[in-house]
Amino acid sequence: MRDRRLVLLWAGFALASLVSVALVLRREDRLSDLHIYYGALADLRAGRPLYEYAADNGGPFTYPPFAALVLWPITAVPLGVAEALWLAATCAAVVAIAVPVGRTLAAARLPGHVSTVPSGRVGTPIMVATVAAVLMVSAPVQSNLRFGQVSIFIVLMALLDGMGPPSRVRGLLVGVAAAIKLTPLLFVAYFLVSGRYRDAARASAAFVACGALALVLLPAESLTYWAGTVAQTSRIGNLASLGNQSVHGMLLRLGMDERSLPLVWAALVTVICGLALLRARGLVGQGRPGHAAVLVGCATVAASPVSWTHHQVWTVLAAMLLVGAAGVTRRVAGAALLASMVLSLGVVLAPVSTRPGVQFLFENARVLGAGALCVAGFGAVAVAAGRAHRRASTRRAWLRVGVASLGVLAFFAVQPLPAGADPTFKAYRRADVANPRYFFVCRGQAECIRYGTEDPVTFGSRSEQTKVRVNGVVSDQVARLDYHSAPGGPPRSIPLLAAYPGVRTFSFRSATVVHGRLVAYSADGRALATYDDELAAAVRAGRL
Repeated sequence: MRDRRLVLLWAGFALASLVSVALVLRREDRLSDLHIYYGALADLRAGRPLYEYAADNGGPFTYPPFAALVLWPITAVPLGVAEALWLAATCAAVVAIAVPVGRTLAAARLPGHVSTVPSGRVGTPIMVATVAAVLMVSAPVQSNLRFGQVSIFIVLMALLDGMGPPSRVRGLLVGVAAAIKLTPLLFVAYFLVSGRYRDAARASAAFVACGALALVLLPAESLTYWAGTVAQTSRIGNLASLGNQSVHGMLLRLGMDERSLPLVWAALVTVICGLALLRARGLVGQGRPGHAAVLVGCATVAASPVSWTHHQVWTVLAAMLLVGAAGVTRRVAGAALLASMVLSLGVVLAPVSTRPGVQFLFENARVLGAGALCVAGFGAVAVAAGRAHRRASTRRAWLRVGVASLGVLAFFAVQPLPAGADPTFKAYRRADVANPRYFFVCRGQAECIRYGTEDPVTFGSRSEQTKVRVNGVVSDQVARLDYHSAPGGPPRSIPLLAAYPGVRTFSFRSATVVHGRLVAYSADGRALATYDDELAAAVRAGRL
């Protein structure tokens, strides 16, 4: 029976891998990040500056110069060959990550271990195959495949070093990984707080040595990066988008003003990282280095200014460790976190999220889950779950979990979000014009001209349970249209669509327009008209 399950699990992994790779190769924008690496290094070999490169999609090279040295060999083969090798290496990295994590899960079920489960022991091969299969279908791994990202390899290096047995080289992988992508530097602090001083020294020395090597071989690029490019996070993309599931990204989506944001973000990151490191030290003392390494990895996801989906492999690993642990509390928490890492809850549960606060919870579930895990830690949750199990039956434990979950939903349902929060914002494109749900003020050229093209902007609105839709037309003198969710908030560009001859229309949705401001600009950048009170009045009056 066990052999059959093992074969089925690996068959499922292989099938998921093949389907995923096939779907990636069908995309026109496949492996776009790998294309950036390839193009930037080709420019570098031709004598052009590394950090001035921009791909066809506008993407720049964002990693330290040592990463260019590591990635250099991909330019020795045609791009198609590099794509095939990269996809195969990504799938292999998933298996390599599954081995230590599967062993950790299997060990947690052995008698005498802190995370002992009374019944249903499952061997290491089954656990490894299960972890590999779940990882492959998770959003972070799918994102690594789609974009051709290095993140999966960074996780592998840090994980092997973080939970590996003592050796004379332990720590080197973390140093090299940090020289490619800076976030693993938190593992140096983890080594220090857990008493692994030699590992911390080796990691630091490896990081410095890699940087020095890059300085010797790529002096101009090294100076450019460390003198300024390293701090230019805006080069990476729209940090307020839902794909950035970090504390920084969530604060941006909350519309926090620019002066308060750095202080609030620094305070939250300090608390999250500090508690995660303390929890990790406790886990090491309990003989659970795998749990400790994954917890520190989750802290890097929450604390980094930018944590795109492909960075969040750590959170998937943490969810599986929770699911495989003892106690209803941890298993339910792990299942919920795992669901958020496989599905986009903001999309799947949008029909039932009847309040903006609940929608915000769903759309930020990944960063909230990672942050909660860093604060609570595996060990703290283990104690709570153990006591609950001793005091009451499983049925009562489930009842407490259900009540707690309802309490969380109720809190977010009544929580007034800051004025700048706009978790549901979306501007519609030319392909959406045919949808009457998005474009409703006028249909056809004659009707839209009659609706209004004399004023700079003429618009109407529709209120729904969790959002407001704004649709209108603009006059010929309008060259740009921006929407601010709140005073002082960053502008969101609204596309002007040539839907019909002589008519340009627009449509967007927002969580609320109570504090919103719509600004129309001329071609020379002059503000033609500003609409703020009119937006709120249109919603109150139901003007169409």
